[in-house]
Amino acid sequence: MIRFFNTLSGEIEIFEPLRPGEVRLYTCGPTVYDYAHIGNFRAYIFEDLLKRFLIYSGYKVFHVMNITDVDDKTIRNSQALGLSLAEYTKKYIEAFFEDIKTLNILPADVYPRATEHIPEMVKLIKILLAKGYAYEKDGSIYYSIARFPGYGKLAKIKPEELKIGARIEADEYEKEMAHDFALWKKRKEGEPYWETELGPGRPGWHIECSAMSMKYLGETFDIHCGGVDNIFPHHENEIAQSEAATGKPFVRYWLHCHHLIVEGEKMSKSKGNFYTLRDLLARGVDPLALRFLLLSTHYRKTLNFTFEALHQAAASLDRLRDFQLELESRTFPEGESQEIGEIIETATREFREGLSDDLNISTALSAIFSLVKKVNIQLQQGKLKLRDALALKRWLREIDQVLAVLPPPPKELPAEIMEKIKLREKARQEKNYALADRIRQELLEQGIVLEDTREGTRWKIISRKKQSPS
Repeated sequence: MIRFFNTLSGEIEIFEPLRPGEVRLYTCGPTVYDYAHIGNFRAYIFEDLLKRFLIYSGYKVFHVMNITDVDDKTIRNSQALGLSLAEYTKKYIEAFFEDIKTLNILPADVYPRATEHIPEMVKLIKILLAKGYAYEKDGSIYYSIARFPGYGKLAKIKPEELKIGARIEADEYEKEMAHDFALWKKRKEGEPYWETELGPGRPGWHIECSAMSMKYLGETFDIHCGGVDNIFPHHENEIAQSEAATGKPFVRYWLHCHHLIVEGEKMSKSKGNFYTLRDLLARGVDPLALRFLLLSTHYRKTLNFTFEALHQAAASLDRLRDFQLELESRTFPEGESQEIGEIIETATREFREGLSDDLNISTALSAIFSLVKKVNIQLQQGKLKLRDALALKRWLREIDQVLAVLPPPPKELPAEIMEKIKLREKARQEKNYALADRIRQELLEQGIVLEDTREGTRWKIISRKKQSPS
């Protein structure tokens, strides 16, 4: 039984999808006006954990993530550089896909772009006009929040806080500014626009997600995710316009992750504590150590990013990778033990129970490292058998389908690399430690770590050269 905290109800609820065995999931994707920062990736990795756990639990997940390639910010920045909207956003769309691949984030099934779904938005706006929820003023079209009785139910806004009849064209605004919002913005000089039945102009931000999510997932779907900063006004407005148009519930479960802060402060370029993934990779940070850090705090808690926490995450991940390496590189006698089977069974149950409880990652990780501790004792005592090791390797692969932080099992290295390893071994035997150290460093530069053990030299592949990220 899986349970999630539903922002809409404000309660932990048992998860029951509309269609047994299937989950329709929508997650707010990037607004491609700049490179995504680590706060964005905190949300994307929480959503990836959710999706991976649902798949692990046997669900078929159909996932849609939008790309906002037209809004106030993309227009402002493209104009500043004298580029067309398409030219400007192309760079950041490509970077986004590179970044999610680097962080082992599963791709969505569909990535609808706002600029490619203008007809769907126009159709939805026309329905809202016909039903009396929208009105035209000075060439733009606005949604009347006073005409939707349920407005404020997601963000828990009281009716007396609403600014009835006041209009706002900006895509983003504060909760205290609950105004009628723009569905369609009239053409402005120098801005991109579309010729439509509504007149020349462009869509507001909020209508984009309603139109695209309902096109691919239906008028009612299972889960909608995003950061807490999306609750108002974006998701509140999505509910209002979608439910007004269809007369049906829009989303059954709303899941929101909390903010990421840096060294206890809000991330800001002016404070010098603003980091993109690319900034951290340039410092030599292992991207999967960053992934591990970003998923290791419960999604509904504020995550305080520090370089010390990143060091600790890397150390925890190394412990898990070293455990994997032990299982992959050692030889074991035939047989199996009942004790290892029981350890795996307990860890699996606790891992599932933790993530089934509103993605309680702390419980899930505790189950993993408890197993590692217990099995390492067996390894030290020489008690592990071949079938035990095979079962443990299979278990690691299964749980890593959810965490996605481990490298694939070691493959054979290229012949020239194996020759370097042999040359280093010969240098060590001849006590030429300067040469041995130089070869070891050269291989480290190529992402290959050598470990000298009683059984001989072992190697493992790491994602990047290990450097201090601070």
